[in-house]
Amino acid sequence: MRAVLTLLMLLCSLPALADDHARLYQAAGWPEQRAHFSDALQVAQQRYQGSLPPAVFQALVDNSNRRFEPQAMEQRALAALRMQLAEPRSALQFFESPVGRKVVAAETLATRRDQLAAHAQGLPASQADATRRLLIRHLAQALPASEAGAEVSLALAGVAADSLSSMVPGLFGEAQTQMLVQSQRQRLLGEIEGQIDDTLLYVYRELSDPELEELVTFAQSPGGQAYYQAALAALRAALAAGQGASELAPAQQGI
Repeated sequence: MRAVLTLLMLLCSLPALADDHARLYQAAGWPEQRAHFSDALQVAQQRYQGSLPPAVFQALVDNSNRRFEPQAMEQRALAALRMQLAEPRSALQFFESPVGRKVVAAETLATRRDQLAAHAQGLPASQADATRRLLIRHLAQALPASEAGAEVSLALAGVAADSLSSMVPGLFGEAQTQMLVQSQRQRLLGEIEGQIDDTLLYVYRELSDPELEELVTFAQSPGGQAYYQAALAALRAALAAGQGASELAPAQQGI
């Protein structure tokens, strides 16, 4: 009887010990990408330091740090991933595979602070034959990479505007703000989309053609499509896209 009770207790604890969504969050490189976003946020804040009065600059830093508090960002992202992705196992299987780990390593390298600084004026040209360019085109069509890039760019570019709105309530009406954001999003999407193939060629330059094909196969699969759409929703949740400062809940302990 004691053995049966012990087994039941173990079974009850398995969901917490083997949380596939949490494992996927780690395996797909979300913690590293969140840390890289924090680095990019600091750079964005510093751009305004010499052009704003000290009190205004400090308000900008305080507001953006509150909005993009690391623990709260991770909680929002993981909560959205749980809600949007019903079945995480196929994505988890891919990202825990040798090719998946290589993909994550390439993606996290590309967003490191030193890499972004080195390529601030543009990426170096990538040489690729017709087969590789076709694989990259298929990948660009399967991934929401342009949408994700636009959301991150909007979040960083909106640091000053968000702070100004909080300091001067009513400066922009909600409808006007949403119209401006949507216009900016469409402009960014157009810019990123025009460069997406060359960007992906550079990011995944260390993947062999068979490895790149494996990534394309996953991205085009039902499990891959479900993951990447959920990932886009999780990214928007992490960035609190479309939310005012008053709508953001304080972070809770744990993820």
